[in-house]
Amino acid sequence: MNFPLPPQGRRNRVFPPSPPTLHSLASVITGVVVVCGLYFGRAVLIPITLSVLLSFLLAPLVTTLRRFHVPQFLAILVAVLSTVLALAGVGALIAAQIYQLSASLPQYQEEIEQKVQTVQEKTVGRADSLMSRAATALQRVTPTPPPAPPQPRGRAARNQPQQPTPVEIHTPAPTPLTLAQKALAPAIAPLETTFIVLVVTIFILFQREDLRDRLISVFGSDDLHRTTTAINDASQRLSRYFVAQLGVNVTVGGVIALGLAGIGVPGALLFGAVAALMRFVPYIGIWIAAIMATIVAAATQPQWTMGVSTLIFFIVVDVVAGQFAEPMLYGRRSGLSPLAVVVAAIFWSWLWGPVGLVLSTPLTLCIVTLGRYVDRLNFLTILLGDQPALTPAQTCYQRLLADDPHEALLQADRLLTTMPLIDYYEQVVFEGLRFARNDAIRGVLPAEQVARINQALLDIVEDLESVDDSRHAAAEDESAKRAAESAERADEGARVIEFTLSPDAGEVLCVPGRGAFDDVAVAIVGQLLMRRNIPCTATTYDEVRATRGAMIDERSPAICVVSLDAPESAPYLRNLVRRLRERAPDATIVVGIGASLRDDGAGIADDPGTLFPNSLRNLVEECGVALVPAHVPPPEKRAPTPDMQDQYSAGAKL
Repeated sequence: MNFPLPPQGRRNRVFPPSPPTLHSLASVITGVVVVCGLYFGRAVLIPITLSVLLSFLLAPLVTTLRRFHVPQFLAILVAVLSTVLALAGVGALIAAQIYQLSASLPQYQEEIEQKVQTVQEKTVGRADSLMSRAATALQRVTPTPPPAPPQPRGRAARNQPQQPTPVEIHTPAPTPLTLAQKALAPAIAPLETTFIVLVVTIFILFQREDLRDRLISVFGSDDLHRTTTAINDASQRLSRYFVAQLGVNVTVGGVIALGLAGIGVPGALLFGAVAALMRFVPYIGIWIAAIMATIVAAATQPQWTMGVSTLIFFIVVDVVAGQFAEPMLYGRRSGLSPLAVVVAAIFWSWLWGPVGLVLSTPLTLCIVTLGRYVDRLNFLTILLGDQPALTPAQTCYQRLLADDPHEALLQADRLLTTMPLIDYYEQVVFEGLRFARNDAIRGVLPAEQVARINQALLDIVEDLESVDDSRHAAAEDESAKRAAESAERADEGARVIEFTLSPDAGEVLCVPGRGAFDDVAVAIVGQLLMRRNIPCTATTYDEVRATRGAMIDERSPAICVVSLDAPESAPYLRNLVRRLRERAPDATIVVGIGASLRDDGAGIADDPGTLFPNSLRNLVEECGVALVPAHVPPPEKRAPTPDMQDQYSAGAKL
């Protein structure tokens, strides 16, 4: 096999990546400054962030009220008062349940101590007994240590250094004012933050349109379309996320409260409210509530039945909510990968503590959405988003580069559940081969690696011979029928001709180019032709060139030239087509894949009997049409156009 080389027979050098530039250093410094600002300015930024996120949550309610012609001030007031009343109700409920449980706390404590003691006796106690026996056996074989030296007496004892006298510091009894300050201080700071958040939220809701215009003016007045799209996408995504998550969490809390009440756990409403609130903390929040409820359930009765039932109930509810409810409400994806959620939770909890842990998912979702529209932040979308980082074609080629054809075959099995085999070859394999061809031309692929990639692809193609495409056949037939009907409406003279190949129709000769991966392309085309019951045979570029087309019959009905170099109209391909035309003047020559009709001087299109299908599907159909008996119009009278090529189907031809 001949591999293409750069001019003058030398391989191109692959230069190492350029060293970091001043722009990269400035980006790193900017990132460090932003993180430091977030950390040291958390006292100011946390209330503002809570206000912005709360405005996203209340915006749909305000918009709904405005649609019923409620004045803006009244709509905002109703939304904020609803939030305050909901928070006050939840707080009162939690306080009442805590007071109720505190009355039975000594009884629960005694029951828990008994259960802990029982567990220790069954586990740790047996381990201690075994360790004691081992220590006793070890002492028997260990020599007796020497006796301790005698204590000094008389004058020697008086000469010993004196021990220091212990000093105790007694704090005076606190005054009532001091006790009141200590009792109210933990509640004053949250009340202050809540008041600030509500006030800022009201102003944000009042001036939402004005703030939107100011953001557009600051960040993207030169490109209004892109900036508007980014802001709308972020606001809609966050509003949908908050409303959906709030609905799921409240529902889960209600179900858990009812279920725990049915089991008989005291404080069921408390644990339902705690579960609803803790589900805002990703992954671990629901299990904190589950552990608390399980401990109380285990302390309620001497047996373990209630505790085990409570834990199982939490598991069932969380699985149902996480696997069924959330995917339907979030549109199956929230926009973040699971690893990104965990990393974001660690990062924001380090910056802002417990508040950062609760806000980690929405804040990271804002950053990922922003990265879709800001080029410099696009790497954050790639790292944290849930979209695939590589296209299927890139993944296929990367697996072949890594010498892992098994993973490439598994990818093919996954993709073939949603697409026909011919689309997989065209959209995945051929696109990956174009990446490989470019690397081969650059000289970064040694001949041994090219051979391994070719062999791996041939093994994959051979393994896919038994793929069943019947589940996609109905959709393809319906698409072909619609294409034929639209063509018939566009051209009254168009006729649909159903063809059946006769036994003496001949066969299609598949000829590869001289590219590094053209033999694999021919193998793919040959497999697709055979699946359409189109007889074909394959040769090599060296055989055609060495014998000057000796194996080509003058009566050959169709010749298919397959090469990844076709879009560039390489000179050797023009010579190959001319040689084939000299040997078989009446044959239909089909050149693929994606050959271009060039107007700058000589090209493959100089031959009027040569067809240039623009897709792999059209190439296969052209080869089948070329074997139809002579009543079909000759090639020069049916030169394909882009509109006509889209109308070809597996068993029909216009």
